[in-house]
Amino acid sequence: MTNIVPSFLLFKKHICCVKVCTVLIIQNTFFMKSTTAIELLRNFPLFEDMPEACFSKLESVVRCQKVSRYCSLYEMGDPSENIYFLMNGTVKTCTISNDGREVIKTVLHPVSMFGELGLVGETHRHESAVAMNKDVEFCTISVRAFQQLMRADHALGMRILHIVGKRLLSVEQKLESLIFKDARARIIDFLKDTANTRGRRVGFETLFKHCLTQQDIANLTGTSRQTVTSVLNDLRKDNLIYFNRNTILIRDMGKLS
Repeated sequence: MTNIVPSFLLFKKHICCVKVCTVLIIQNTFFMKSTTAIELLRNFPLFEDMPEACFSKLESVVRCQKVSRYCSLYEMGDPSENIYFLMNGTVKTCTISNDGREVIKTVLHPVSMFGELGLVGETHRHESAVAMNKDVEFCTISVRAFQQLMRADHALGMRILHIVGKRLLSVEQKLESLIFKDARARIIDFLKDTANTRGRRVGFETLFKHCLTQQDIANLTGTSRQTVTSVLNDLRKDNLIYFNRNTILIRDMGKLS
């Protein structure tokens, strides 16, 4: 296959520099048309089959907010008082090492829940959550109110347990990857995992858009920005991927290694 840039990848670059954080707090309403926060929460698998009586209780406790890029939704050391539900935009959870290096734990997309460790005993945050693009919209429910919902709906408690278990398994897998795989393999795993979860298939090719810098990818994979640049350029030279600032195209998932 010749190394031809697909026409659908040609788009204008948009640079948004947002330095001022704005937080809008609105009870029971959101920023999309006339849709209520409760209707948006119904899209979360967590709330599948939840009794209508519980949704009615949510109306009085859910809060919706909107923040700009680089703003913190919460910071390490903050009280773990709320559960977060991402409606629009991208959020990263991260920690900062003693020497000032950032370690990105997860990158979250719409219809994601996070900050749930407050439900299982965390009293203060062990990580920060930061907006990664221009407009991040999310809802919060207090830990106390959510625990009351779990007591009213035991199936909800089981789904929370399932989510926490999956997060722990993901942490174990990431630790094993850091121990047993080299930097190139970890970067390729990132590409494959993101393509599988966020990509769109076009024949043998898989396209996904993102808002990550190469430094972000390095912070996710436990490598350096220089290593990420080198690996991506090598893969492009071998015609295994094509990429620009916000888009990566994997030519053939089976050949990517």
